[in-house]
Amino acid sequence: MKKLEPMESALERALFASRWFMAPFYVGLVVALAVLMVVFLREIAEQAPKVMTMDESAVILWVLTLIDLSLAGNLILMVVFSGYENFVSKMDVHDHPDRPAWMGTIDFSAMKLKLLASIVAISAIHLLKTFMSIEQYPREQVILLMAVHLTFVVSGAVLALTDYISAKADAKAHSGQH
Repeated sequence: MKKLEPMESALERALFASRWFMAPFYVGLVVALAVLMVVFLREIAEQAPKVMTMDESAVILWVLTLIDLSLAGNLILMVVFSGYENFVSKMDVHDHPDRPAWMGTIDFSAMKLKLLASIVAISAIHLLKTFMSIEQYPREQVILLMAVHLTFVVSGAVLALTDYISAKADAKAHSGQH
């Protein structure tokens, strides 16, 4: 048995080090965030000069597009920070004055819920944009968008309920151990 210990130890070190294979994914998401920022800035550059001639609906649709892009950016940032900290390594920014309060506190379960909540919000914005110019869409497409949104909402509720039940079971198990 003693001969396997160095081999087992080396394997475990290699497995533990493999978490760094995730780092390029997070760097890629930072690149995606930069691309999203370019799209956001392009949207402002294209639409801002027209704002004085836009009607109220067009302005609201434009603002909803900007909010949608912002939510997608927040989503990417949240995945990068929490994913990196949960799966790769802790970030050494505890003393930084701009460190977000939620950083380091989001576990995988909370990240799933926040991701789904962001997806529901993005879906709701798309649905609202559709409703604001509903005459441009066939009835079937509107129904499909509503069904997709409802699916996201129900999925979020089921995921939240599952996590709630799991947390209750964990709390009960831990209280029974003491």
